[in-house]
Amino acid sequence: MISMKTPEDVVAAFQAAWNDHDMDAFGRLFCQDATFVNRFGHYVRGIEQIVALHAPIHETIYRDSTLRNELIDIACVAEGVAVIHFWSRLTAGASHPVGPHVIDTVIQAVLTRQDAAWRIQALENTTLTNPRTGEMVLRD
Repeated sequence: MISMKTPEDVVAAFQAAWNDHDMDAFGRLFCQDATFVNRFGHYVRGIEQIVALHAPIHETIYRDSTLRNELIDIACVAEGVAVIHFWSRLTAGASHPVGPHVIDTVIQAVLTRQDAAWRIQALENTTLTNPRTGEMVLRD
C-alpha cells in the first residue's frame, strides 16, 4: 500500500487499492468511522460498511475495472484536516453487464491526519452528467 504521508498521497493510494482490487488496502484508506457516498447516492458509515459496499462489485462487475485519478486541489482547513478534490476516471471492463465503458467522476474527501498518516474521514463521489439531459459526460 502507498504510504499516505501527505494529503496528495491519498489520491494515488485510492487508485492503487482500487486497481489491485484489494479491499483490505481500500479499507485502510479510511478512518474507523468514515462516511462514504458512492456515485449513486448510497451512504454508508464505517470501514466495515465501506468495504462491504465495494467488495461485491470488485468480485463481479468491476473485477477488471481500473481507475485513473488526478488531483484537482487541496485545502488545509485546520491542523491535521484537509479537503481534497480529484478527478477519477473509471474504466469498466468486459465483466460489467453493459460491457467496457468509461465514467468520469469528481471526488471530494475530507482527510484527517492520524498517527502521522492521512486517512479519509468523509468521501463523496459524483458522476459527471449533462444537467440538461442527465446523460453521463466525460471530461475534456
